[in-house]
Amino acid sequence: MTTYISILRGINVSGQKLIKMDALRKSYECLGFGNVTTYLQSGNIIFTGKDAAPEELAQTISGQIEKDFGFQVPIIVLSTDKLQQIINGNPFVKDNDKNKTFLHITFLSSTPDKYDFNTIEKKKQSGEEISVTSNAAYLYCPNGYGRSKLNNNFLEAKLKVIATTRNWKTTNELLRIAQQITGKYD
Repeated sequence: MTTYISILRGINVSGQKLIKMDALRKSYECLGFGNVTTYLQSGNIIFTGKDAAPEELAQTISGQIEKDFGFQVPIIVLSTDKLQQIINGNPFVKDNDKNKTFLHITFLSSTPDKYDFNTIEKKKQSGEEISVTSNAAYLYCPNGYGRSKLNNNFLEAKLKVIATTRNWKTTNELLRIAQQITGKYD
């Protein structure tokens, strides 16, 4: 069994696309996944399943959510190793001058093709930093993510990929839970 982390975009935000976590867990269990664990109410689900391509899992889960709840939800699925790799790749985490509470990761569904990084950088506000890789955009938003113009919608539009953003604390907690579940099978 492989442990996966799925990150849903745009559920339970501003009263839109409401899904109770108990119902979401049942949807995953209907697909044959085990150890289904949710974190917070914003669509973070850790689960185990047979080895499969993350993109295929995302499509399968998305189809089940549409069937069960009547709407489509973009989903990014990561293996525990991939999430660890993304966390380890954060260029801002080792800078002791940066307050970790202002770190965010925008997870990308695929590698951005061609994009103009200068256009993205022009949206930075005072003190903000951004770094884009093949599967994540790392953000440092010292004025708060809610005030940043480097938000999820902007990055999706500029990078032309589906994306969803999580703060540093949530990202690390997802990894901790996934590693705990994986440890049961070692």
